Amino acid sequence: MSYKFGNRSLQRLSGVNPDMVQVMKRAIEISERDFTIIEGIRSEVRQRELYKSGKSQTMKSRHLTGDAIDLVPYPVSWEWEDFYPVADAVIQACKDEDIALRWGGNWRVKDLREWDDTSEDLVAAYDGKFYDLPHFEIPRK
Repeated sequence: MSYKFGNRSLQRLSGVNPDMVQVMKRAIEISERDFTIIEGIRSEVRQRELYKSGKSQTMKSRHLTGDAIDLVPYPVSWEWEDFYPVADAVIQACKDEDIALRWGGNWRVKDLREWDDTSEDLVAAYDGKFYDLPHFEIPRK
């Protein structure tokens, strides 16, 4: 099955780095699970709210520069296993488009193009404390 973004997801991609948009558009085409973009570029006020509530770990978020997005499987689910098919599609899209991305499922992997196993294996390989499965970002150079 081939999915496509609705108007709300497309609006949330507005102002986001074109490389990120390109990867997300490829990912939605090849994903085995539908997903929606829940957040793209953020204001500093919004970032401060998320930081104070513990939902973000930094005030230097890539969302502030348009270099990050948050997505969620659709219909909306916060269950980890529902993120895996979407993340697998994003990993493949990074390779297809030759664009590096990082994922909040394993912050130590700086370029998803270099990952050859499943996203579930990627999460299992992470020994950190903060998981952010909705979050994908273009790595800092």
